[in-house]
Amino acid sequence: MIYGAMKFSIGGSLKLAFRPWVEGLENIPAEGPAILASNHLSFSDSFFLPAVLDRKVTFIAKAEYFTSPGVKGKLTAAFFKGVGQLPVDRSGARGAGEAAIKSGIDVIERGELFGIYPEGTRSPDGRLYRGKPGGLARVALATGAPVIPVAMIDTEKIQPPGKVVPKLMRPGIRIGKPLDFSRYQGMEGDRFILRSVTDEVMYEIMKLSGQEYVDIYATAAKRQIADAEKAEKAAKAKAEKADKVEKAEKAEPTE
Repeated sequence: MIYGAMKFSIGGSLKLAFRPWVEGLENIPAEGPAILASNHLSFSDSFFLPAVLDRKVTFIAKAEYFTSPGVKGKLTAAFFKGVGQLPVDRSGARGAGEAAIKSGIDVIERGELFGIYPEGTRSPDGRLYRGKPGGLARVALATGAPVIPVAMIDTEKIQPPGKVVPKLMRPGIRIGKPLDFSRYQGMEGDRFILRSVTDEVMYEIMKLSGQEYVDIYATAAKRQIADAEKAEKAAKAKAEKADKVEKAEKAEPTE
């Protein structure tokens, strides 16, 4: 009931304001479980995709969205619950991963759609990064559910990281044909199989999105970008200090 009301109000508003275009809706099954594996460009991805689907799709979200104090925190929690998000505690990397996998399996076993971002975090620069072999592949192999690759298009231009007010423009969504990994069912303990399944899904997402592929994890790319920005700031500060010293020396009176 809450999800339906939220979907009607939020989904309708998103479609009216942004008019997202969609290709491949026929690849979403009318009933039964499936895993929607999408690239991740923006915070808004988890809202645009459900908005264009007739069925409920459940994503996982960090637990902080559900536990923040005060009126704002309660409203945020109600919002995320209403649009079908599940809280996952990310305080420990392994614990967060196991919680996400369990949540995904539960959703699939209920015969519903489970949405997941194999990159594990938003792309820092619009490129497609290496998929993490844990959540997506393990849920797929534990349940035998088909994996449907999804490409979000231009959502990073609507709401870049750090921007609160979105830009009004048309995003796109391309939905690929279901991938069947049932031949590997029960082999979720084999890391080579997990890697192979994940890479196959990422390849399909790359074809749908047209993104440049980078064979490192997005989390590592974010660290590299942060380190580069830190080094640049340090170099700039050092240059400014040297410039001040030079100016001070030139300003000193000569005897």
